[in-house]
Amino acid sequence: MKYIDGVLTAVKTAKKQAFIDFSQATVALFREAGALEVVDCWGTDVPEGKVTSFPMAVKLEADETVCFSWVLWPSKEARDAGWKKIEADPRFGEMGEMPFDGQRMVFGGFEMVSEG
Repeated sequence: MKYIDGVLTAVKTAKKQAFIDFSQATVALFREAGALEVVDCWGTDVPEGKVTSFPMAVKLEADETVCFSWVLWPSKEARDAGWKKIEADPRFGEMGEMPFDGQRMVFGGFEMVSEG
């Protein structure tokens, strides 16, 4: 059964190109580790909520943009093995500073139950 890693981050709006560059650099690592698809998105219509919202989840600041990403894996087993490969790959350690605050990153793994 396919498996997804989902990630929600807050990125300084002025660092959009750094986010794009970082995202593009990670694609090869994930694909080589067995990922079927790697998608990174820049928020353009992400409203504030009253009770809950993407901006609230990442404690969005005025000079930031919400970004949403996911990695599609063939299975949870492939994902677990893939992450071990990525973490052992020297390129992963050489990527430098992430263009977002990792402490406010929201992430998790999800088993797919439907797709269209």
